[in-house]
Amino acid sequence: MRIHFETIDNHLIVKLNGELDHHTAEEIREEVDKEIDNNNIKHIIFDLEDMNFMDSSGIGVVIGRYKKVQKLGGQAGVINMNHRVERIFKMSGLFNIIKKFENKNEAIERL
Repeated sequence: MRIHFETIDNHLIVKLNGELDHHTAEEIREEVDKEIDNNNIKHIIFDLEDMNFMDSSGIGVVIGRYKKVQKLGGQAGVINMNHRVERIFKMSGLFNIIKKFENKNEAIERL
């Protein structure tokens, strides 16, 4: 799993590449939390264009980061999902708390 961060104003864009599963979840959780804490982040946007697999540990990472920014008065969004990951979001109910956007600009504008 590779991770890339981009910060625009108080929005953190987290681009994940690979698999977000029990092998990578803790490391990703720690890295994202560090970025949120160190960069005055309010909103988080997950860019999942290059993520090809997510298990329940990955769902936990997403929910945990949502809760973290929610406590800061922020929201979470997701962009660039493939069909497999979108199916996981639907089945797990993640779309009840995380908004899906067409692209990064729309997500920044609406969060």
